[in-house]
Amino acid sequence: MADKSFLSDILKRIARAGPFLSSKSPISSSDLIPLCKELISDKGEASGLKTALKILDVYEAATPEEQRLFFLDVVEQFGVDHQVLQDAIDNWQSGDNASARDVYFAAEPKSQELIRRLNRVPGATARLVNMRANLLGYLKENPELKGLDVDFRHLFFAWFNRGFLEIAQINWSTPASILEKIITYEAVHEIDGWDDLRQRVAEADRRLFAFFHPAMPKDPLIFVEVALTREIPGAIAGILEHERETIDPNQATAAVFYSISNCQRGLRGISFGNFLIKQVVTELQRELPSLNTFVTLSPVPGLRRWIDQALISEDPLLRPEERTLLAALEDDAMPPADLTARLAARYLLNARSKKGTAFDPVANFHLGNGAILHKVHAAADLSERGKKISWGVMVNYLYNEAKIEEHHQAYATDSSVASSSEVKSLANAKTKASAVAPA
Repeated sequence: MADKSFLSDILKRIARAGPFLSSKSPISSSDLIPLCKELISDKGEASGLKTALKILDVYEAATPEEQRLFFLDVVEQFGVDHQVLQDAIDNWQSGDNASARDVYFAAEPKSQELIRRLNRVPGATARLVNMRANLLGYLKENPELKGLDVDFRHLFFAWFNRGFLEIAQINWSTPASILEKIITYEAVHEIDGWDDLRQRVAEADRRLFAFFHPAMPKDPLIFVEVALTREIPGAIAGILEHERETIDPNQATAAVFYSISNCQRGLRGISFGNFLIKQVVTELQRELPSLNTFVTLSPVPGLRRWIDQALISEDPLLRPEERTLLAALEDDAMPPADLTARLAARYLLNARSKKGTAFDPVANFHLGNGAILHKVHAAADLSERGKKISWGVMVNYLYNEAKIEEHHQAYATDSSVASSSEVKSLANAKTKASAVAPA
């Protein structure tokens, strides 16, 4: 017990310690790699924690260029031990699970163990998430760093799996420090100060749920905003406006997911949204048994980008008469509403990414979760952002509990898009000879 008490005391002292940069012998970014080598070889737990803390402190004090060079050095010096791997391969025997495991572990780059050891420091998980956010900024110019990013993602998938996530409803009694982060992290419909936030989290017919991780208890990973309504909405203004009728939640029949925001750039590619939506549906059904419709009101962020590409590549999804109308548009003009709705429906049903999935990222997310493309609305978001990304088009994705698994499987198997007959008819509708409408 004395040994455990001593180690506990060491950990507390390290957790309370300030940056190590105040030590007698100044440490600079040039010391990072030697410190990392020391950490990898260190057998002592307390000394290892101290070294890991030094590394994190020095890294965070470094300039962006010093951080980039550090990442490059990690890739070069903390890769796979190829001799160990070759020995394991030589010893591998078909059907021998033990020797197969030896190959698996021998193939792991040392950089993964380095990240694991850094994570032993209290509070290090959030710091490592920020470190990966920095790393992502260098990938385009330094593709050789992609392997290190794979290491981060591999470990984050384990550390941030669903079993560790905790759901919480955010309301007006939530600590102000978290509420401030909700304002900052909102990525779909900007929150214009505290009064706007109060409407979204304190009104009787509004809900906001977030996922948290035990290692980052005061920083949300992702959150979803929900409007409780009597019918499926076709525009965002009625949900966001301050002067609106508030309804009794028990009179609501629909739960509308109108904004989903990922909060941590360093967790890009680690998906939580599908788990969050399913958990929120469960929470709402428990609270409000009258709810029978679960639907989104979603943006279409890839629409105008796809149209720009389709005009250049002469994509056959764009018809000649549509090209003529679009070519006649001035910079400050909006196409006719019937045209934007038709283009959006055809785009969502047919446009594909290089991977064969839906070109639109929001569509890919909801279709992959088993939702159905339910309805397309023109002029549904006339904010500057809404017009910029999709000429104001928004979409309802419907989550039909009885069909979710069927739709998910069809999309996962061959990227088959589940959609209503209304959307299909809209996509195939003929173009009307209408004038181009001004903005």
